[in-house]
Amino acid sequence: MCSSRVLIAHLSARFTATTPGCSGRGPEATRPEDARAPGRAGPVAVGRPAAGAVYGGPVTASAQKRECRRDLWAVAGAVALFVLAAVVGRVLNRTVYGAEGILRLEWPPLYAWWLPHVGPGTPAALAVAALVVVQGPAAARRLPWRVLVAAVWGAAMAWTWSLALVDGWGRGVAGRLTTSLEYLQSVDRVRHLGAFLRDFTHHILVGSPDLWPAHVAGHPPGALLTFVGLDRIGLAGGAWAAAWCITVGSSLTAAVMVTVRMLCGEALARRAAPFLVLAPAAVWIGVSADGYFAGVAAWAVALLALAATRRTRAPRLTALGAGLLLGWAWYLSYGLTVLVVLGAAVLLLARSARPLPYVGVGVLVWVVAFTWGGFWWPDGYTTLVERYYQGAAKVRPYGYFLWANLAAQVASVGLATVAGLRRAAGAVWPAVRGTRRAAPAGRGALAVLVAAGLGMVLLADVSGMSKAETERIWLPFAVWLLPACALLPARTHRRWLAAQAVLALLVNHLLLTGW
Repeated sequence: MCSSRVLIAHLSARFTATTPGCSGRGPEATRPEDARAPGRAGPVAVGRPAAGAVYGGPVTASAQKRECRRDLWAVAGAVALFVLAAVVGRVLNRTVYGAEGILRLEWPPLYAWWLPHVGPGTPAALAVAALVVVQGPAAARRLPWRVLVAAVWGAAMAWTWSLALVDGWGRGVAGRLTTSLEYLQSVDRVRHLGAFLRDFTHHILVGSPDLWPAHVAGHPPGALLTFVGLDRIGLAGGAWAAAWCITVGSSLTAAVMVTVRMLCGEALARRAAPFLVLAPAAVWIGVSADGYFAGVAAWAVALLALAATRRTRAPRLTALGAGLLLGWAWYLSYGLTVLVVLGAAVLLLARSARPLPYVGVGVLVWVVAFTWGGFWWPDGYTTLVERYYQGAAKVRPYGYFLWANLAAQVASVGLATVAGLRRAAGAVWPAVRGTRRAAPAGRGALAVLVAAGLGMVLLADVSGMSKAETERIWLPFAVWLLPACALLPARTHRRWLAAQAVLALLVNHLLLTGW
């Protein structure tokens, strides 16, 4: 009797694992390991999902095909939104306010110029894209975890570098951070740290003596101090600054993978890996300081996830590291304060608040250091708001950018992410509701994590402090939408990866992006 029961259970599990996918065949059902709860050793038993785990979903070939058609409808809606933003933007720009039009954009909703071109990075970009599309999903399944994390970071760096070099070495890399708006213009002005911090806020408003360039004035002093530090250790100039931004920015792929693994399970982290590599967001990571900001923020979240799930030998020290990175992020960009939304989601999924005191100590280190040095964060922010509305923001219409900013994210996160978000939407509320009984697991946990990323985007949108250029400015938030691609059927991954790569290549070869 026992052997027959074992045989029946084995056959039942094999049948579940081979449920047809969008093509009518192939393994697409949720696997038990997808619902592994954070910090637990074994998978949830088949047929008895943990509270908050989202199995559900279609099991027949026809139902799976209907789901895929809904994915395509969601993508079509996103494309239509982007096209509408472009058309309406061109019409609004005819309402001339100076030579640049009322939107101050040449190619709305993106900050870019129409300029079809190729460059030395074109062959490399095509090669990286082809390799990841063809081999990425299989490699993500088979490589040992630590090797995979390193490989994803390396591949993301190759993708970002190749896209940047499409614009050439000078225009695409070495000269990016040396323009009149950028940080490197002000490096030589920082001679004494104390005087710099005390006087920083006095050079933000238009009309102030020795006015900071736009990007320096628009951020706390930590951003400029980063490039000052590179200069002081002998890594001066635009090329080193670009290398720093690409290296740290592309590392966010590894940080997101670590976070997803801790909170949602290794299977989903592996499924997301190729999509993190070929993210169209790499167009703006290389080269912008916002890519660097995104990398710092992502590692703060990853360390928080490690500490909260206690999947590290030193959870308190890890939580302190998360606080140090989070505090530094707040002194890199005022907008990164909305990271508390993502942090709250991490603690909710891990069902633990134990890291909070240590995170608070880490943040307090930077608050004390900058305040003692003479820079008071709230004063810097309120002065920035006044400066913001002295510039283009005073003429850019809030009503247009409220939805056009979201359209711009289609170019940043890609069409596969749109389809993944559609699949995540139905899983969010059941997962959150299930937290009363147990931690959300698997796909439910991933849906909550992605929803937190979307929440940060929406908060930044309604604030009105980002009218245009959000494809770059919102990188620290938008990258947390990318793991939604793991919810797409595995047999469609190569097609979706190809769509991601084609979109990034089109943007980078048809437009000259700027910031």
